[in-house]
Amino acid sequence: MNSIYDIDSLQTRDAKAVIHGLTDLSLHAKRGASVIQSGKGVWVRDIEGREYLEAMSGLWCIALGYGNERLANVAHKQMLELAYYPLTNHKSHPPVIALAEKLLSMAPAPMSRIWFASTGSEANDCAARLSWYFWNAVGQPEKKKFISHKLAYHGNTIAAASLSGVSYAHNKFNLPLPGFMHVTTPHFTRNGMEGETEEAFSDRLIADIERLIHEEGAHTIAAFFVEPVMAAGGIVVPPARYYEQLQLLLKKHDILLVCDEVVTAFGRTGEMFGSTTMKLQPDLLICAKAISSAYIPISALMIGPRVYEAIERQSGELGMFGLTMTYSGHPVASAVALETLKIYEELNIVEHVRQVGPSLLNGLKQLQGHPLVKEIRGIGLLAGAELLPKYGPECARIAESEGLIVRAIGDTIAFCPPLIISEAEVQELLLRFRKTLDRLNSFELDS
Repeated sequence: MNSIYDIDSLQTRDAKAVIHGLTDLSLHAKRGASVIQSGKGVWVRDIEGREYLEAMSGLWCIALGYGNERLANVAHKQMLELAYYPLTNHKSHPPVIALAEKLLSMAPAPMSRIWFASTGSEANDCAARLSWYFWNAVGQPEKKKFISHKLAYHGNTIAAASLSGVSYAHNKFNLPLPGFMHVTTPHFTRNGMEGETEEAFSDRLIADIERLIHEEGAHTIAAFFVEPVMAAGGIVVPPARYYEQLQLLLKKHDILLVCDEVVTAFGRTGEMFGSTTMKLQPDLLICAKAISSAYIPISALMIGPRVYEAIERQSGELGMFGLTMTYSGHPVASAVALETLKIYEELNIVEHVRQVGPSLLNGLKQLQGHPLVKEIRGIGLLAGAELLPKYGPECARIAESEGLIVRAIGDTIAFCPPLIISEAEVQELLLRFRKTLDRLNSFELDS
């Protein structure tokens, strides 16, 4: 659950701050918060001088690792040249134009325009609003409802949190809003029935979705939001048949497909976009996080031709397009993002992920015989090790003491290292995780 630590609970030398994070409040109340001071490559160092291999890219995002001087220099140069200018009243600036053109050239499906925001949450929120705007524009204003998955995570604005299928985003927040519906997580080993094949599992889930569409009325459903791989849901890679059938179903009932690639875009899955990996053809696509390697906040919403043409017509009729944001396409963020994309190409980051990704996943699979390990799953440089019930949070704590930062999502330990991680660093990650599991198991045996 999201937690806010009281300033007096931080057991640091002289630091007092309010720290926001996705973690277990009770755990940190006991031991204080880790305060990270510096980083280089895949390594970070805390204020006590302890060094850690950062196996989560911060929050799934610092793809190029820490200390990239090119990105820092580009930000500095752009701040001096043009620190800010809005994209309103027919104004623009060179960095955002270049970034938009670059993203359109990279898109995994035909796209017409890019809408910029600062976070993935905002971009998902904008995607929901644009879906409504689109259906109003084409004369189907009843299409207002959204479908997404249980355990999905789409962000923390009101609409994005409603799209998310996790209780911590809803409880006591009066969410989800009406019209936001959630269907079964496409996780075969967790939700498959006894004796059911993976193909039959996909068929059953699609039949359930079609039943929901009939019950609600296809004429009331605006869009289906998916993550190519569900990251915060526990590293769930849906069966290939599932997305193939889902897209046919959505086309049959004229429902938009929105792909949330906040985590999966820019090489994470072994393709530049997770949509390519999972053979998805979205009407709208959201990317954030790795678009700037998290060096500065920026997100992008790619808009397909069908949607764009309708909203362009409607905006002309209204006389304006009312989705202005102060920091949309910020020149410094745009310049940093553009440089980030150039670096990915220079490093051939997709090929690098294809080379080291199997080492991570195969190394984790070698741990499947460990007494605490239930399942290993993943793709590219995105992996999860599901442990026996109730071991996840303690495993993450022990890993940190072994100099390895991971994330416990329930009992799944998530791995999302910077894309620049070397083969030697992958092996070091695996070594530290094995030590973590052995220590955890020894504690259990001793108790």
